[in-house]
Amino acid sequence: MRIPAAVPVVAFLAASLLAQKPPDKLVFEAKNGNVAFSHADHVKRAKNDCKTCHPTLWPQSKTAPLNFKAAMHKTAEAKKTSCAAAACHVEGGQAFVIKGNCKKCHGTAPAKKAD
Repeated sequence: MRIPAAVPVVAFLAASLLAQKPPDKLVFEAKNGNVAFSHADHVKRAKNDCKTCHPTLWPQSKTAPLNFKAAMHKTAEAKKTSCAAAACHVEGGQAFVIKGNCKKCHGTAPAKKAD
């Protein structure tokens, strides 16, 4: 049986993507204070299981838009999406509750410098 020429190429590309190191920190711009998201800490808490968040809750892409909207937190908590999903940032969850804890995330990253 002959293996199609594309199979080794696809296998190589898949291995290359898996070998890429994810960012340790991400910064999200927000009107009420930029958020410094520690990807490294979240990966550690998830015991290196990327499927906890990706791709169901968050796109696994440097260029994909996150499309945050007004009342994102209330909407996310109600629909169990985003940071409120996977039983993390909700009442009785694995991490602090979003409601009333704005400063734990917002204002943790410096404002982006104007060009």
